[in-house]
Amino acid sequence: MKLSKRVQQLAPSPTLAITAKAKALKQAGHDVIGLGAGEPDFNTPVHILQAAEEAMHKGLTKYTPSSGVVELKQAIIEKFKRDNGLTYEPNQIIVTVGAKHALYNLFQALLDEGDEVIVPAPYWVSYLEQVKLAGGVPVVVEGKEENQFKITPAQLEAAVTDRTKALLLNSPSNPTGMLYTAEELRAIGEVCVKHDILVVSDEIYEHLIYGDEKHVSIASLSDELYQRTVIINGVSKTYSMTGWRIGYAAGPAELIKAMSGLSDHSTSNPTSIAQYAAIAALQGTHEPVAEMKRAFKERRDYVVRRVNEIPGFHCQMPAGAFYAFINIREALNQSGKYANPDEWSAALLEKALVAVVPGSGFGSNDHIRISYATSMEQLEQALDRIEKFVKDQA
Repeated sequence: MKLSKRVQQLAPSPTLAITAKAKALKQAGHDVIGLGAGEPDFNTPVHILQAAEEAMHKGLTKYTPSSGVVELKQAIIEKFKRDNGLTYEPNQIIVTVGAKHALYNLFQALLDEGDEVIVPAPYWVSYLEQVKLAGGVPVVVEGKEENQFKITPAQLEAAVTDRTKALLLNSPSNPTGMLYTAEELRAIGEVCVKHDILVVSDEIYEHLIYGDEKHVSIASLSDELYQRTVIINGVSKTYSMTGWRIGYAAGPAELIKAMSGLSDHSTSNPTSIAQYAAIAALQGTHEPVAEMKRAFKERRDYVVRRVNEIPGFHCQMPAGAFYAFINIREALNQSGKYANPDEWSAALLEKALVAVVPGSGFGSNDHIRISYATSMEQLEQALDRIEKFVKDQA
């Protein structure tokens, strides 16, 4: 069977691949520690579980509008007002089957063949593939490590062409955990307004920030940017609801309408029960979130300290999310056994039974990503194994 060109060009997700391999080894009886998956290790908070159960007993188990129930849209509108100082109408909101689905619909609705989307690197693994699936061309701009992996307005300006349609920003970032400041966003926004570029702002980790820095949505900085921004968000990371698959987008009504039309003819509605659970997440207590943040901060501080004690490893302190993006180039050079992080990560899994994600999927040949969304006990064991593996390979 001959498959379509669009799927033949897809690169497999290294995150899903490494997670699947680690699970297979575990099922075979090996003591594997997985640091690959990007999901909290906490269960969904109890009040959210109760809301889902109540929805089932009330018979709220039927089709809903493809773009989401009115009550959830209203809860999202209230969230934007409360957390970001932004005002939206219901026709500017779409609820999707996870934030990934929101991005997919957006690019399908926005891009024509050959349209360019500027994607700062390091980037989340699915960004490039989603742009390509929509016929677009991802234009990768490297965020330098010495600039906390963030791109500058000058770099953005140099990447703009007459085919540029959008800029994709992710702050806090997966995989680096870096965070753009209001001043940095304002300067980048000026370039976008100048060239009439849409900003796609992925803010899925906005509540997982551990220091004094504050999350700022670029849409809140001016009316011109508000009109040119689509915000992508969801309940997966903040509320430990990865499996519930509820994401959402907010932006210009015309674009949101087009995205909703795609859902009409593809997924229809997100799961009804999950939508009512998401209402409870957005409107309920944030104490479980604060609890998770305290644990993540403790783990982050431990992981970064331990990583920087390993010969040939270098890691900046991430401001948010729950990842450490570790430069292992010096360790690779010292060992001389592995050409890149892909080979090194495969050997680590095989010999030390620790699963990490090589940086190639994020646009780097010098780094690995580890998730600290797992218990401190597991992190301690994993880093002991990694440290021993590095010393044995030197």
